[in-house]
Amino acid sequence: MSDTAVPDGNKLVFELKTGKVVIELRPDLAPLAAERLKLLASEGFYDGVKFHRVIEGFMAQGGDPTGTGTSGSSYPDLKAEFTNAAKFERGTVGMARTMAPNSANSQFFIMFAASPHLNGQYTIVGQVTEGMEYVDQLKRGSGAGGVVKDPDTIVKAYVEA
Repeated sequence: MSDTAVPDGNKLVFELKTGKVVIELRPDLAPLAAERLKLLASEGFYDGVKFHRVIEGFMAQGGDPTGTGTSGSSYPDLKAEFTNAAKFERGTVGMARTMAPNSANSQFFIMFAASPHLNGQYTIVGQVTEGMEYVDQLKRGSGAGGVVKDPDTIVKAYVEA
């Protein structure tokens, strides 16, 4: 485990080359996932990490240090925290996972548009409250998988009180 203290605030900030994205984390819905994102941001894990999968009209995915979509942090995977108390709408932040429900780790995705088919199937960990226009400017991928060539990155990630 880490020696890093998890910050108190629930505002996760991603500085992109175009501007600052502020995400209001939802520990009321997903306490484990919110804690994980705050811990990783405070450790510098997300600094320089790519948005490796970006699908027009759907979502932008990041959080894999290898930029391939197949890796995560050294921490154990998280238990699923599915809810019906919130929906996948524009700006919703969810935890990416494999087909196994309890496999979320460090990867997340930010919705460009509502996607009701994800409701109750993926952990909702937050909502973009500022800077969605900068998420909209992320370089898009191609093909069904949305893999991005020379993707945009998170310049710096941190937690604000």
